Amino acid sequence: MPSELQLQVSPEIAANESLLYENVAKLVRVSTKLVHKVVILKRSIDARQKAIKVNLKVLVYLIDEKYTEQKMELPIYKNVSNKQEVIIVGAGPAGLFAALQLIELGLKPIVIERGKDVRGRRRDLKAINVDHIVNEDSNYCFGEGGAGTYSDGKLYTRSKKRGDVDRILKLLVGFGATPDILVEAHPHIGTNKLPQIIQDIRDKIIECGGKVLFETRVIDFILKNNEIQGVVTQNGDTIAANKLILATGHSARDIFELLDRKKILIEAKPFAIGVRAEHPQELIDKIQYSCDYRGDNLPPAAYSIVKQVNGRGIYSFCMCPGGVIAPCATSPGEVVTNGWSPSKRDQATANSGIVVELKMEDFKPFAKFGALAGMEFQKSIEQKAWHLAGQTQKVPAQRMIDFTQNKVSASIPKTSYVPGTTSVEMGQVFPGFLSQIMREGFKEFGKAMRGYMTNDSILHAPESRTSSPVRIPRNNETLEHSQIKGLYPCGEGSGFAGGIISAAIDGEKCALKIAESLKISSL
Repeated sequence: MPSELQLQVSPEIAANESLLYENVAKLVRVSTKLVHKVVILKRSIDARQKAIKVNLKVLVYLIDEKYTEQKMELPIYKNVSNKQEVIIVGAGPAGLFAALQLIELGLKPIVIERGKDVRGRRRDLKAINVDHIVNEDSNYCFGEGGAGTYSDGKLYTRSKKRGDVDRILKLLVGFGATPDILVEAHPHIGTNKLPQIIQDIRDKIIECGGKVLFETRVIDFILKNNEIQGVVTQNGDTIAANKLILATGHSARDIFELLDRKKILIEAKPFAIGVRAEHPQELIDKIQYSCDYRGDNLPPAAYSIVKQVNGRGIYSFCMCPGGVIAPCATSPGEVVTNGWSPSKRDQATANSGIVVELKMEDFKPFAKFGALAGMEFQKSIEQKAWHLAGQTQKVPAQRMIDFTQNKVSASIPKTSYVPGTTSVEMGQVFPGFLSQIMREGFKEFGKAMRGYMTNDSILHAPESRTSSPVRIPRNNETLEHSQIKGLYPCGEGSGFAGGIISAAIDGEKCALKIAESLKISSL
């Protein structure tokens, strides 16, 4: 039987197979020649001390122990061409993984996506970056794969259901992701690699008899006696089914408005809002690794930081080492930022959302909008940013220290945000209480990470789509909407997930509950 070991080694040893085998041989007290295979199960970096270490969990096979390389096999997906149909609105991770799970269970998914496929989306991303033109149905948030496709592909989650997490990671590897995502403490695919994986998932859904409809926007739900009967699309077409998974993502404002208009229960919920801060990656490396030069054996450094200011949390969100800032508006007349990294994380800058938690009381000026009050609060900041930046997709920007001193920056250097920047005092973008919390928060960050607070860091505003501004309530047991039979609110847009992995898990859970309601045995 192979031996399982936990060990801590230098980055040089972790990156060199020969040195790692020598180190392992010493630990198990055998000659290096007797070590047949070392399989890394988990890997993480410990940079708390000046001497950086890599934590490894490994399986050690000696020369007389048989090792068979594990190939990641996909589940057996049945042909469901003639099976009962289930509508899925949204082709993000929640919708796509719900579709795969339905196929495993012998049900036929009909995936309806308002945006374009992954290749078609690229032209619209170029349009927003270069020409400042926002396509309301195809952008960084809408389209095949959802926001995650062109927004980094981070795969870590705070979910405690590790078995579910591992299943999603293994499925991603089966569809072409690097096996490293099974090992790394903070797995990441990269915006350059994720589109092909998403396309392969779509091909599998179609191959098995499911349908994927692009550039098809749902404009109405067909209801009878508070039970879902189907949907109406923008072309006037009707798609019928009495089971519907609503997996539209956190930016589908028209869907939230439709639900509200039809008096289908939704609730305002708090979220977080702030700015996206960009630093030179070299500076973050220096701070986090306590060294002048990172070297080739360590990845670009990330950071995670949380502080309390005036009774509210201010924290880093969606940190992107070696990444860029992207324009993520979903309608003309607004500015929204987000960040992403390629698989190698090899860009010269690092960026992170720095956001403040909101409370329901913050939405009181928008109380007349009822359940959509938080959404209108969010929208008002995005529209103000658009006006301040010259009514283009340029973004209001300010140097970090200048922001803490209420001083307009005399100049803004070129940043990774392609549409460009406009020097603005950020206090004009946000309500006074938010600006003050961020000013104090950056000072606290500077104390915790010496060198972090610098005018070499440029703030871009706003980072406003951290999570959905609404929750669509559902029964905890059946996962059906608390009012509408056959409607399954799902994923990030419904307030039940936050990121690729948790959204995919929620998609699978909804699919399983549908099968259970139809008396179909689960896996």
